[in-house]
Amino acid sequence: MSDIVNEAVTALNAKLAGADFDGTAKFDIAGEGCVMMDNTGARAADEEADVTLSADVETFKGIMEGDTNPTAAFMSGKLAVDGDMGMAMKLAAVLG
Repeated sequence: MSDIVNEAVTALNAKLAGADFDGTAKFDIAGEGCVMMDNTGARAADEEADVTLSADVETFKGIMEGDTNPTAAFMSGKLAVDGDMGMAMKLAAVLG
């Protein structure tokens, strides 16, 4: 497992703590691995999810640090969304 994925799990668990997120989502970080998120938090895993968000490391870090707006990243093609768009919007609200 890469350092990027480990950092992502830690950061996402902090953001998801106490949040009302009742679905499953997966971040697929190009060349690094995947992070699963559900109502129990985040973990390094590659499983089926309601929605999969795919991005390169730079875009992912920008989203996590608040420097990159997820909607703008999606509209510009830097973030791909596959699956339940409503779940992606819920996740974006939680990660705010």
